[in-house]
Amino acid sequence: QVQLVESGGGSVQAGGSLRLSCAASGRAFSRHARGWFRQTPGKEREFVAAVSWSGSNTVYADSVKGRFTISRENAGNLVYLQMNSLKPEDTAVYYCAEDVDSSYHGVDYQAASYDYWGQGTQVTVSP
Repeated sequence: QVQLVESGGGSVQAGGSLRLSCAASGRAFSRHARGWFRQTPGKEREFVAAVSWSGSNTVYADSVKGRFTISRENAGNLVYLQMNSLKPEDTAVYYCAEDVDSSYHGVDYQAASYDYWGQGTQVTVSP
């Protein structure tokens, strides 16, 4: 059973930055696409960004394009979400997820395509 562990959440003021990390426990590498999603109370989980197994393809939600950057390293096991120019509307619990059926260059924005999920990390942006 894969366990994804997120870290790096916290509280910042608007305009600030945070970097989220996601690692798969018990693995030295990953051969699957990974994505970041976020959720606020009473709302559905929302796609944020995803990166292919190869690391060469990325996709972003329009709301974060130009401000957030997803990347991966360490044989693909570590995936990061660099979040700059944060806004109060970015406040949410952020989840890392893995798509085990992804192709080498494939990325997907649909939550239903992801098989494993982390526990989430809270990001709070104050005005």
